[in-house]
Amino acid sequence: MFVKTFYQPVREELRFFIDKATNKRYQISDVSIDEKGLKESPKEKKVTLVDLFQQNTTEIIVPEDPSFSVVIPKIGANAKVIPNVNAANKDEYLQALQKGIAHTRGTAYPGEGGHIFLFAHSTDYFWNVGNYNAVFYLLYKLEKSDEINIVYKGKRYVYRVIGTQIVDPSQVEFIRRKSNREFLTLQTCWPPGTTLKRLLVFAARVEE
Repeated sequence: MFVKTFYQPVREELRFFIDKATNKRYQISDVSIDEKGLKESPKEKKVTLVDLFQQNTTEIIVPEDPSFSVVIPKIGANAKVIPNVNAANKDEYLQALQKGIAHTRGTAYPGEGGHIFLFAHSTDYFWNVGNYNAVFYLLYKLEKSDEINIVYKGKRYVYRVIGTQIVDPSQVEFIRRKSNREFLTLQTCWPPGTTLKRLLVFAARVEE
């Protein structure tokens, strides 16, 4: 039970540590995309041991799903977003979270100028955490001005982190938060591997 609960957080921490030690960086692909998929796929390169430890290496991230996905270069996160998920229906959102990130029903979509609320890594019991998407385990590494990308209907939207907050699971008022500019909230469970609290990351859209 212990291994199942904490395997993914430990794995993500180890990957982040190795990336930092080797100066590895992630960059979102500039390959042209549309709703049907990639128009041009980058050529795969065989990775050697030398590549793994080479300084200043950069890995290109191709968005998981060009119709709706989130890419966070600093932590190497890349996941499909499941749209219009009812955050009040446990069966519905737990099913969505096994496939990717959940977009909360009733909140805005990228480009609409409102508040977008995305969440991941939620579960019914702490020992079941390992069954869900691990893409947000490293959200706490994000700092002000870090970049968050959302690809929606083939278009890329860029947001910058402006703050974070740890709250109780009962504090759901953040979902209905209003803003006079396009605003993004990412939520995950906190501490990693538990369901005790919720970590919220707030970001504002970068003007084109």
